[in-house]
Amino acid sequence: MINRNTIEKVLEAALTTGGDFAEIFVENRTNSNIILIGGQVKDSNSGIDYGVGIRIFSGFNCIYAYTNDSSEENLIKTALKAAKAIKKSTYKEEIDIISGKMIDINPIKVLPSTVAKLKKVEMLKRGYHIAKNAYDTISQVEARYSEYEQDILIANSEGLYVEDKRVRTRTDIITVATSKGQTQRGGDNIGGHRGFEIYDIYNIEDTAREAARLAHTMVNAEYCPSGKMPVIIDNGFGGVIFHEACGHGLEATSVAKNKSIFSNKIGQKIASDIVSAVDDGTLPNEWGSSNVDDEGIKTQRNLLIENGILKGYLIDRLNGRRMNSAPTGCSRRQSYRFAPTSRMSNTFILNGKSTLNEIISNTEHGLYAKRLGGGSVNTTTGDFNFVVLEGYMVENGVIVKPVKGATLVGNGGQVLHDIDMVGNNLKQAIGVCGSVSGQIPANVGQPAVRVKSMTVGGRSEK
Repeated sequence: MINRNTIEKVLEAALTTGGDFAEIFVENRTNSNIILIGGQVKDSNSGIDYGVGIRIFSGFNCIYAYTNDSSEENLIKTALKAAKAIKKSTYKEEIDIISGKMIDINPIKVLPSTVAKLKKVEMLKRGYHIAKNAYDTISQVEARYSEYEQDILIANSEGLYVEDKRVRTRTDIITVATSKGQTQRGGDNIGGHRGFEIYDIYNIEDTAREAARLAHTMVNAEYCPSGKMPVIIDNGFGGVIFHEACGHGLEATSVAKNKSIFSNKIGQKIASDIVSAVDDGTLPNEWGSSNVDDEGIKTQRNLLIENGILKGYLIDRLNGRRMNSAPTGCSRRQSYRFAPTSRMSNTFILNGKSTLNEIISNTEHGLYAKRLGGGSVNTTTGDFNFVVLEGYMVENGVIVKPVKGATLVGNGGQVLHDIDMVGNNLKQAIGVCGSVSGQIPANVGQPAVRVKSMTVGGRSEK
């Protein structure tokens, strides 16, 4: 991508005004997307995104610049321009980069770029027809396919030099159900740090049926009642509540600046005794996994909470300086246009001892939130609200009816303490996480959990 001699010159140029750390990030990414609406291809595009990011540290301060002109002359010019923001004693030490060893934990069998577009379209059409014909209420179906192959190179003034290839493939089926003047959306997806072989593991037909089932079930549902009640949050997409309301508060991006409710609480009890949680970027071929993070550090399994006790944070290089802590292999960015920072990868609550049936049967009255959607959270206070995409009322230990229009309102710190049952059905779900370093692929997940009391917003007066 860029020869080592050029990289060394660029890093040395970046440090000419007294910076104490410099890094170069090179990215060459090919993207491809297909959108099928009404059984017909409505959009199909592909492209290449290439560029270089240069980052300089001076103590706790960071300067970042990027360019898509990778000529040696321009890279040195960009580095010198960025370095002008730092005015200290001149840095004179020569840089000698050394190749790092990397173990590939995300093997790719079939590069998506080697598969004919016609085959991808035929797969989407199969999903479309399955979803469209699943129920007579299904009025619209949209099928989306996306893939990217990303080659990266990371080198820094400490001598690190590492290259990696990342391949991610994803398909979404989105449905709309119509009944008695009401409409309801449903959806499901397949995705992973895998090549086209992912469709030998996960079935597009099953994904289509699930998307249709969700829309059909909810369009015929009654509106959810409001009030305080126990809430059972199921696995998979239910994990978005831990990701948003708690996970972001454990990232050094907010912790280092004391803008998190979890700042300065290592070793303290922040959750129920039955709650343990991790962030694990090493899970083979998972959507949020990588061999190395975007600072070139090997990814790892980071224990966040153990039996209710806060054990660790997600830490990048710069915020690690501020916290006097080592980075934890969790620095991520959307592309070369963004400076990296601490972000989640695959973040989830660990299995407990109860079955889902036991949790439901031990609930006299409450809401079973089978699937959660989007929401908002204030990481400083932990306050949140989330949409329930699929919900059911529970009465006397039995699921009695589906309900729609529910929202969950609460505080992440309080919810962690109020979890009184944890299931044994851990499941991951794929998503896209947004923060200061852009949009990145991330898994959410958990087993089913019960929160003994939450505020449920609904439209029914019952």
